[in-house]
Amino acid sequence: MTAAPIGRDPRRVRYPARPGRRDVGQNGHRPVAVVVGAGIAGLAAATGLAERGFRVEVVERERYLGGRVGGWTEQLAGGAPVGMNRGFHAFFAQYYNLRKLLSRSDPTLSALRRIGDYPLIDAAGRRDTFRNLPRTPPWNALAFALRSPTFRLRDLARIDARAAAPLAAVSVPDIYDRLDHVDAETFLRHINFPEAARHLAFEVFSRSFFVEPQHMSAAELATMFHIYFLGSSEGLLFDVARDNFDAALWTPLADHLGGTPTPHRPGRVEFHTGVAITEVESRGAGFVLTADTGATLEADAVVLAVDAATLRELVARSPTLGDPEWRSRIAELGSAPAFAVLRLWMNRPLRADRPGFLATGNLDPLDNISVLDRYEHTATDWAQDNGGSVVELHAYAAADQTPAPTTQLAIRDKLVARLHEIYPESADAQIVGEHMLWRQDCPRFAPGDFARRPGVRTPHPRLMLAGDGIRVELPVALMERAATTGWLAADFLSQEWGGAGHSLQTVPARGRSTLLRSFAERQS
Repeated sequence: MTAAPIGRDPRRVRYPARPGRRDVGQNGHRPVAVVVGAGIAGLAAATGLAERGFRVEVVERERYLGGRVGGWTEQLAGGAPVGMNRGFHAFFAQYYNLRKLLSRSDPTLSALRRIGDYPLIDAAGRRDTFRNLPRTPPWNALAFALRSPTFRLRDLARIDARAAAPLAAVSVPDIYDRLDHVDAETFLRHINFPEAARHLAFEVFSRSFFVEPQHMSAAELATMFHIYFLGSSEGLLFDVARDNFDAALWTPLADHLGGTPTPHRPGRVEFHTGVAITEVESRGAGFVLTADTGATLEADAVVLAVDAATLRELVARSPTLGDPEWRSRIAELGSAPAFAVLRLWMNRPLRADRPGFLATGNLDPLDNISVLDRYEHTATDWAQDNGGSVVELHAYAAADQTPAPTTQLAIRDKLVARLHEIYPESADAQIVGEHMLWRQDCPRFAPGDFARRPGVRTPHPRLMLAGDGIRVELPVALMERAATTGWLAADFLSQEWGGAGHSLQTVPARGRSTLLRSFAERQS
């Protein structure tokens, strides 16, 4: 079986693996590592540790793997089993380290499929698309702007080139020194970015961080612009999972990690789901972890790969961890506003030309519509068997915190009304099943957060952090940040036992166009 290539951009940056032993347990003692959290970060850490010979215990409070990309089974009113997850995720081609993780159990990445388009619409009916854009920067961004109904030539001429220079020449982590003190909306207004384009392009992307532009760091927005546009030639079209995330991604990976050890993976991973760790005690060179069941685990090394709120609570209950400065930085970690996902099973299909994914701007509370039966096996089977459709509606940054039931119901009704407005044929369909969930566990990326955000390493050399809210000075975001920090956590721990690291890749750490960099430097 030929493995799928991970990355096509010839200018992507490769970070070679640190030399060392491939199996740290060859001397007869196989160190034990406990990974708390089985999201992408925790699974990447567990994979990296097992591949270096650790015996790994993964403890996850949910009964499924994958964290915010987890999947599970629900039942409709009639008892029919249906797939459910926490909402749509885009697997971009430049998510090299996430793809590296998925390839461990799926070498050809057959569980992913490329979507044909990713249209954006706003309240005025304007529509943008990423179909047939050139992949090479800066022509990709220029073509998108010239083709967009929200840009006009005079708008481009009005952009303040000096103020906008950081967008053209992002350098990570320097961009945080330059822009992390200001919010994204203020920055875009300052450079005279067209208002309609802010709503239809940048706002859509900023809300993928589950936050409004006025509450998001401009440095994070600039880094995002670099990752997806001016720093990469991988393109903006992305992959989606062919089935619910449990069946497509995490069950195969868990089977791979929990199977018989091999020379390439001399360690073994054991999973404990439905169990929460309540305290981690530093004891000598190792640790003792206490679960909510009352059971304890002893470990030589620990990775905490949990969301910000859980990390704050766990460290607060673990007084032996870290030093006062590190503990204060953990205590300052914030969470993004609450978001909602509404999945509908309807007895009529949507029009055949409706895209699998549609992003919206200025159409509160709706942020996107996913027609799951266009690409997800479980949803496709249900739709064919019932002559209907399976549709998912997202409301990002829907409330500062999870609202009262009456407010939840009001937002649900507004989401359905938006669906009827955008896809009128849906109003004729009966909703035969629905499931709505609210969550508030995504990291905050507010102005000024970067300087105090904790990194992968901690004051204890055998305790690591991982996750999409953990600081890493590489051009990565969202799921790719989670995967990257997970691999790094495993490598830093492996180094403690003389183990080798893992190679990583990213988009270039600085603007790839010499012309744009020179221009930006002259404007600075």
